[in-house]
Amino acid sequence: MSPETGAALARDLLALAAEVLPGAERLEKYGGVVLRRIAGQAGTECCGVFVYRAHVALEFTEGYRLADPAGRLEGGGKRRRHLKLRAPQDIAAKDCRGFLEQLARLGPAVGGPVAEPGMQERRQQG
Repeated sequence: MSPETGAALARDLLALAAEVLPGAERLEKYGGVVLRRIAGQAGTECCGVFVYRAHVALEFTEGYRLADPAGRLEGGGKRRRHLKLRAPQDIAAKDCRGFLEQLARLGPAVGGPVAEPGMQERRQQG
């Protein structure tokens, strides 16, 4: 994936998130952009967009709560799940809007610490 493709995917994902989650606060954290459902309130982080060398990840803080009958979400931790995108058409193909809309319906109680031990080191490895 080219750096230009990664930047375009991140920009498009953040625009989509802003549309679906109006009022969400954008924070540059953990090497990407994290969305906080309630501006200024720590612990309300709900998702984030992170650019890697080979893909862009749309990460969900409490992704385990999202319905995923097609098995698109990746990640086997207790809470976090993510989608890996490598091309512009992946935004629709992986139903990013649908997952963000589910997140919006879960309400403001969703959120919590985004960082996991070793996350920054894994990001640098790509």
